Amino acid sequence: MFKETQPTKEECNGQSHNNSIEDGGTQLPGHTETDRLQQNKDTVFFRDGVRRIDFILSYLDDKDGEKKQERRREFEANLKKAGLELETEDKSDSDDLKTYFLKIHAPWEVLATYADVLKIKVPFKESDIPHGQDVPLEWLSRPFRLPEKVMRPQPDYFTSPFDKDKIDFFLIKNQDTFFPPSTRNRIVYYILSRCPYHKEDRKETDKKGIKRLLNNGTYTSAFPLHDQCESERYHLYKNWARFLCFYKEQPLNLIRKYYGEKIGIYFAWLGFYTEMLFFAAVMGVICFTYGVLSYDDNLTSKEICDPSIGGSTVMCPLCDKKCSYWKLNSTCLSSWQSHLFDNEGTVFFAMFMGIWVTLFLEFWKRRQAQLEYEWDLVDFEEEQQQLQIRPEFETKCTDQRLNRITQEMEPYLPLPKKCGRFCLSGVTVLFWMLLIVACITGVIVYRLAVYAAFASIMKDSPTKKIHLVGSLITPQLATSVTASFINFIIIMILNFFYERVAIWITDMEIPKTHLEYENKLTMKMFLFQFVNYYSSCFYVAFFKGKFVGYPGNYTYMFGKYSRLRNEECDPGGCLIELTTQLVIVMTGKQVCGNIQEALLPLLRNWWCSRKARKDQYSRWEQDHDLQNFSQLGLFYEYLEMVIQFGFITLFVASFPLAPLLALCNNILEVRVDAWKFTTQFRRPVAAKAHNIGAWQEILNVVAILSVVTNAFIMAFTSDMIPRLVYLYAYHPGSEATMSGYINNSLSVYDISQIPLLSIPICCLRYRDYRYPPGHQRQYSHTMQFWHILAAKLAFIIIMEHVVFVVKFFVAWLIPDVPSEVKARIKRERYLIQEYLHNYEVEKLKIQLSQSFIIEPKPGVCTATDMHDNFARTVWE
Repeated sequence: MFKETQPTKEECNGQSHNNSIEDGGTQLPGHTETDRLQQNKDTVFFRDGVRRIDFILSYLDDKDGEKKQERRREFEANLKKAGLELETEDKSDSDDLKTYFLKIHAPWEVLATYADVLKIKVPFKESDIPHGQDVPLEWLSRPFRLPEKVMRPQPDYFTSPFDKDKIDFFLIKNQDTFFPPSTRNRIVYYILSRCPYHKEDRKETDKKGIKRLLNNGTYTSAFPLHDQCESERYHLYKNWARFLCFYKEQPLNLIRKYYGEKIGIYFAWLGFYTEMLFFAAVMGVICFTYGVLSYDDNLTSKEICDPSIGGSTVMCPLCDKKCSYWKLNSTCLSSWQSHLFDNEGTVFFAMFMGIWVTLFLEFWKRRQAQLEYEWDLVDFEEEQQQLQIRPEFETKCTDQRLNRITQEMEPYLPLPKKCGRFCLSGVTVLFWMLLIVACITGVIVYRLAVYAAFASIMKDSPTKKIHLVGSLITPQLATSVTASFINFIIIMILNFFYERVAIWITDMEIPKTHLEYENKLTMKMFLFQFVNYYSSCFYVAFFKGKFVGYPGNYTYMFGKYSRLRNEECDPGGCLIELTTQLVIVMTGKQVCGNIQEALLPLLRNWWCSRKARKDQYSRWEQDHDLQNFSQLGLFYEYLEMVIQFGFITLFVASFPLAPLLALCNNILEVRVDAWKFTTQFRRPVAAKAHNIGAWQEILNVVAILSVVTNAFIMAFTSDMIPRLVYLYAYHPGSEATMSGYINNSLSVYDISQIPLLSIPICCLRYRDYRYPPGHQRQYSHTMQFWHILAAKLAFIIIMEHVVFVVKFFVAWLIPDVPSEVKARIKRERYLIQEYLHNYEVEKLKIQLSQSFIIEPKPGVCTATDMHDNFARTVWE
């Protein structure tokens, strides 16, 4: 049973009376309207048509569920004691005839009490601070903008933490609509997560909270309802979730109002990241275009493909037994491919990306500070830190100690227990990281073994051209592609286990607050994913071809008797193999992610809609059949994007088109995520967050590491430095050209030193800088090798220092908080303090004046009268 709850105008027929209540109207439905509501179950109200449904709990009628029934009775009784109002929908009214639905409503007294406890900020005066000056050339951005009512769904207000004793201070026009639905469901969930389900005479502190009841099957689901159509959800679907709106800006204020600040911050960050990717993608395309345009000027590839040079150069076998001798011109195609990514423009692009990362992070800090101000999150962390204590921490930690700040007893985890849990956690993390290394080692062994199998095809004599695997693929390329696919499959399999291991470890540590829980899980999960996704790229970039040895003295992976000789790079370098590895892993991850996020829900909708009944399909049943958005749902969205961020920064020097692929993926990702939130997911419980949390520090670390990795890729993986050293120091002629570079980069080995072989060739070539046979230092490194090594190290130092100096200068030059935002924050704080002061003075005057009246009039002045008096005192 499933019906996709896509908001349309047709579904809104007959619901205008409910919308009038939501919009603050005073008309209440009469007896006729109540009967109409009972017939039409697509509503967000109780049967009386007045009380709004703030939360839904569902459960099944189990035959052997006496314990579950007892838990439900106690839990619901305690909810009523907490002030919540309940209403049950019988299973006979449900679509499957099995599920009960418990509707929960929080009356004004409950909302006011817990708004005071949670220090929820509410409006007390409409803001008179202007939004800002007009942007020059604003008409250029009009095609990308949304209507003003969508971008700013409500006016700006001065806000203050709610105080139940100062109700007349706040702008309360209608108690039913004063707290928006996102705030109401947040308050109700706070109560549900702490409400016990044991009898009063029993002291079972662990029997507490809706999460535990969901885990033991007492309830099957708990969720707030989506709004009705022609509401905020409808506007989100119309202006945000449709793919045809991909070029439009996101309605961040409406997202924040409907889903809460935490989800709003995520989409703000994702949108900003996608915008910044545009500039990196443009530069990457320019770099790639330069490689294409300089295609015909590549003398190195021309020499490799020349029959008189590459065709007459016979290379040493690449493995011991099955590999034969091969001609250099057999790598002609791969050398041309390598030039597309390994050229002079790549150096500039690597340095540009180091600066781009800094600009992205610094400008995001400014954008984040602006959102903190606009969304009333400036003082959020200080106010909310202690209110985010996890119910699991309160349940599992039986020890108590005095809080020095609040002077109240609170649960805590003793140091010995904490150390024991951390040690077990560390050992588990180390074990799984070693497992990743073992898997990568297995892939390397596969590369070494399968290359010999591919190379066994090469049976021609050394004087003929090498055979190819297929029409265009060399054994090196075939080995690299198949190993990359196998590595990607292993990555996806290990991901399945890492998610569960990371959650289990974090639960075992029993973090105190929700923020601490998310940060610890973030660090562990990213550490696992970092090693899992990037280890194969690190191997190809920094280890392959670096420890090979030379003919007669090769280096073997597990010793000489293993006969697994370390891999060599092509004469054009290992960069093209790193590009292949990066493209397969990065593209494969994005394709699998999009299939999982978009195609699978579509198939689920199609299959389930065949069994769905079209009549009497209630709002709570529609939302019940949607996918549950777990507490860690947003965590996986961040993780996907941060892993992608690592691909386009850590190894971008090997593939300048990576930002373009990421940009195309993210344009789709924004709309797919929006579509999922509006049509596929149940409404998440609203949560607050003033930044992206631990992901900010992870991005900073990746940004710094990317400068180092790209410098080493250009120095040791690319063939750029050896070519430059030859061009300016070792070219034999007076004019600096690359002519003769291939012959200069290949050393000579005397085949006559192997007496068992009798072939018509006196010597073979191999890629290295060593003295030829007969020299007094034969087969030892030449001086050119040491010059190239010195040039590589100098390049790394220069590039790192240049990029880091520019990074730190840009970070110093761009303040984290815009000066305009700082001024607005100070101005708003000043006005709030002044308004509060005058409120207290005016209230005191009224109390004093009433004390002199002999016959006081019944009642107290209304909130509107109070505000008029305060406004005349303060603002005139």
